[in-house]
Amino acid sequence: MTIYIDPPAWPAHGTLFSHLISDVSLDELHAAAERAGISARAFDRDHYDVPAHRHDELVAGGAVPVPGSQLVRILAHSGLRVRSIERPEKVRGRLALAWDRLLPAAPELGEELLERWAEPHRHYHSPTHLASVLAAVARLERAGELAGPVDDAARTVRLAAWFHDAVYAGAGVAGDDEEASAVLAEERLAPLLDAAEVAEVARLVRLTASHDPGDGDVAGAVLVDADLEVLGRAPTAYARYAEQVRRDFSRVPDDAFRRGRAAVLRRLLDQPRLYRTTSGREVWEDAARRNLREELRRLGGG
Repeated sequence: MTIYIDPPAWPAHGTLFSHLISDVSLDELHAAAERAGISARAFDRDHYDVPAHRHDELVAGGAVPVPGSQLVRILAHSGLRVRSIERPEKVRGRLALAWDRLLPAAPELGEELLERWAEPHRHYHSPTHLASVLAAVARLERAGELAGPVDDAARTVRLAAWFHDAVYAGAGVAGDDEEASAVLAEERLAPLLDAAEVAEVARLVRLTASHDPGDGDVAGAVLVDADLEVLGRAPTAYARYAEQVRRDFSRVPDDAFRRGRAAVLRRLLDQPRLYRTTSGREVWEDAARRNLREELRRLGGG
C-alpha cells in the first residue's frame, strides 16, 4: 500500500488544500491519517483534505507526492474513487433535472419521489442508488438493449426505476416494499399517463422483488440488470455497497444478518446467469460472481 498526496491547489477557508489517498484500502488510509494527526472530519468519502501547511510534513512522513491528474488516475484505478454520481450533495440536482426531462408535467411528483428516496433511514437504497440505476439503464439503452421508441419502452423503464424503491421500510416480508412501491406508482401515475403505461410501470416495479424477468421481457431485463449493476463493480466499490446494505439492516443482529445475507448470496450464485441482457453479462457477470463469492467467504458461508 502507498499513500499519495497532490500539491495544494484547492482553495477553501482562506488556504489551499491537498488530497491524501490510498491506492489499496480506506482502512489503511484512515490509519495513516490517524498516525499523522489528521482529523476524521477531513475525510471526504475517498480522500482526506489536508491544508497546505501540512503537505511537506506528510511527504516527509512517507506520502508520495504526485500531480493532481495522476492522483485522480491512481484513485480511479484502485477502485476507491467515489464518482460524482455517488456523492449525495451532487445527486439531487441531477436527479431533479432527469425527472424534468422524463415527466415535465409533474414536478410535484418528482419532488415527492426525491423526498422518499432521501429518507434518513436509507443508506444503500438512497438517491445515489436511484442515480446509478438510471445511469445503468442509459448504458444498456446505448448498447441497443431497449427496443421501441424512446417515449415508449425507455420512458417506462425509467419511471419504474424512479418508483422501484420509492417505498422502503426495509422490514417485514420480502417483496412488501416492492408491492407498496408498485401501488404508489399506480396511484400517482394514473392521472398522468394512459392505463397501459401505468400498468407496465407497476409490473416492472414488482419485478424487482424477484429479478426474474421472463424470456423476451426486454424492458424487465434492462431494469433488473440496471438494479443489479452494483454487484459487478470493482471490489472496493462493491465493499462499500455491502457495508451500506448492512447499515440498512442495522436493527438485525449480526448472526441473523450473516445467515440471511449468506442465503441471498447463495441464491444469486446458484442462478445460471445473474444478468439477462447480453451487455449486462458481458460487462458485469464475471466481476459480480467474484464479488459475491468473496462476500460469502467473509461472512463465513463459503
